[in-house]
Amino acid sequence: MKKTLINFSFIFLLLILNSCSAQDSSKPEPIILTPTENLFAKGADVGWLSQMEATGYKFYDADDSQKDCLQLLKDRGINTIRLRVWVNPSNDKVSGHCSKEETVDMAVRAHNMGMRIMIDFHYSDSWADPGKQNKPAAWASHSFEELKTDVYNHTYDVLRALKTAGVTPEWVQIGNEIPGGMLWPDGSSSNFGQLAQLLNKGYEATKAINSSIKVIVHIDRGNDNALFRWFFDAAKNNGVKYDVIGMSYYPYWIKSDYTATIADLENNLKDMASRYNKEVMVVEVGGDYTLVDNTYNMLVAVIKAVKNVPNNKGLGVVYWEPEGEKSWSGYQLNAWQSNGKPSLALDAFKN
Repeated sequence: MKKTLINFSFIFLLLILNSCSAQDSSKPEPIILTPTENLFAKGADVGWLSQMEATGYKFYDADDSQKDCLQLLKDRGINTIRLRVWVNPSNDKVSGHCSKEETVDMAVRAHNMGMRIMIDFHYSDSWADPGKQNKPAAWASHSFEELKTDVYNHTYDVLRALKTAGVTPEWVQIGNEIPGGMLWPDGSSSNFGQLAQLLNKGYEATKAINSSIKVIVHIDRGNDNALFRWFFDAAKNNGVKYDVIGMSYYPYWIKSDYTATIADLENNLKDMASRYNKEVMVVEVGGDYTLVDNTYNMLVAVIKAVKNVPNNKGLGVVYWEPEGEKSWSGYQLNAWQSNGKPSLALDAFKN
């Protein structure tokens, strides 16, 4: 009798389990939410922000309430923060800072607000751009072989510090506006073979941290297709490794209204994507802060041009130092008002 009861209990238990299994199988599969694959990056480079705050600059919303600058940017559609990093910078208010430690602190702060992160390596102690690509003082006497190691180690060190702090950038720029190369004279584009080796060291260090980080190679004059073909043909011929073609677009500096060059920008974006099978991005843009409507319309047009690149290869648009209000920075192409409030030009990112 006892054995019969045990068998009956076992059969009853199996019936319950089968019933539960049948009920579960009738339920829909759980929905797993994943990040949007092709989320358009609407960005701001805010390398000055920590120093603006350190000097007591206050940021305000339209209702006169004091707010965190990053929150003000986020409220206007910005979802990406770009940060430059210098090797051994000075303490100069405008042309210094942006050290590894300061970059990590700001990246963590932006990341904790849900922002995407781009890191821009200048490989210098201060500004690197088409007119100057000075070696860091600590690297000045190094041989070319040592410079390659310097690029790798510096890139790896900064990105490892970010990773330790819980931040993995989505994009990393190896060099800033480098049509003439970087780490002059060794990495001049007149010796593209050596420039390629330096760029590849930055690429390798980035991928060693996380292979999913997209590496950007960035030059200026985004409306100049001949310049871009020359540079990226040379990059291809010399085996440069990268994922994204980054460009600057500043009609102000070429003494032109954007309406005269916006078609050239769009054509260049599309040509770069198809010619080299790469994603493209406007990583720097800006307009005269006194011409609010013009800057707004320019931003709308640039965003549209990038979005018009076929196959979702146009990744986004980044405004360079929108918060750098003129009285603090001396910079004409900011997008902030003298009362500490964002310019209405930034509303272009809301749409």
